[in-house]
Amino acid sequence: MSGALRVEALTLVRGGRVLFEDLSFAAQRGGAVRVSGPNGVGKSSLLRALAGLVRGTGAIERPGAVALLAEAAALDGEQRLRDALAFWARLDAGGAPGLRVDAALAAVGLDDLGGVPVRLLSTGQRRRAALARVVASAAPLWLLDEPANGLDAPAVARLEQLIAGHRATGGMVVAATHQPFAMPDAVEVRL
Repeated sequence: MSGALRVEALTLVRGGRVLFEDLSFAAQRGGAVRVSGPNGVGKSSLLRALAGLVRGTGAIERPGAVALLAEAAALDGEQRLRDALAFWARLDAGGAPGLRVDAALAAVGLDDLGGVPVRLLSTGQRRRAALARVVASAAPLWLLDEPANGLDAPAVARLEQLIAGHRATGGMVVAATHQPFAMPDAVEVRL
């Protein structure tokens, strides 16, 4: 992984309303950014801008591929979990999508549920499945929107370990959150 994440003088307008303006921050390889603020201030919109899904004014420099964990898991509810994840893994860069999916399922503690249809998963299991989608992407930049929502304490600890492991290999994480979880030395951005 190479490069850094840089946001310079970013202004985002949605529905004719300025969500934030002149926002600047950066994260180097292995770095993290924690985005906080009240509901409706633009945290999710910022993540979508960082993913290239919405446009603002200013500059965004990304370190290559990104993986976005949004509110919706974007997994086909009728497919078995492993198959739903494999669909996305085949679209992502990198070889061996099946191996990446198996490793991601193990990393989030769902390896025994790979054959279960996504629609049958609990709320917490669906959130962990969405996180497995991010892990399997092999993207250097993870954009996590409220990643601890719906997770019990052991799953939050696993989330913290996954983030730490990604950062230890040079990956970067931007997490928009209301809930506390460990992300040492994260740049704090309050909207």
